Amino acid sequence: MADVQTAEPRGKKKGGHKKKRRISIRIDMTPMVDVAFLLLTFFMLTTAFSRPQAMEINLPPGDTKIEIAASNLMTLRVVPDGSIYWSIGTEAPKKVEWKDFRNLIINQNKSNPRLVTLIKVDRHAKYQDMINIIDELNLDNVTRFSLAPMTPEDQQVLAKVGAQ
Repeated sequence: MADVQTAEPRGKKKGGHKKKRRISIRIDMTPMVDVAFLLLTFFMLTTAFSRPQAMEINLPPGDTKIEIAASNLMTLRVVPDGSIYWSIGTEAPKKVEWKDFRNLIINQNKSNPRLVTLIKVDRHAKYQDMINIIDELNLDNVTRFSLAPMTPEDQQVLAKVGAQ
């Protein structure tokens, strides 16, 4: 591990002064490196690796407008209390309970394969409500959906049907 080597005296020098002996110390660093790599390996193998929870969202270019027939557009509106209202085209919105939401999505997409789902969330609603809806759409293999802000016109339509 560690080794101390002493220099041998070489003989007498002129003037009678004794020269100090120089002591050389050699420390073997191999065991310390081994321990460092063992600790590094231990912590790498025992740490739980988790992938970040992220969803990929493709955003269209800035001013792109896509025309969709009203019969191919299902609008989901989320109000601040977490209630979900849905409508197709210009129909009056109807409330759907969360337990019936999956069946609604599956049935509407089976009846119209060209259906595009538009999600409008009130700015005072919980972020978790929007995430739950997007997750449910992904679970039901719905790939054609969009996000849009809720406008005052949407709030007026919801007020007519008694939404808060």
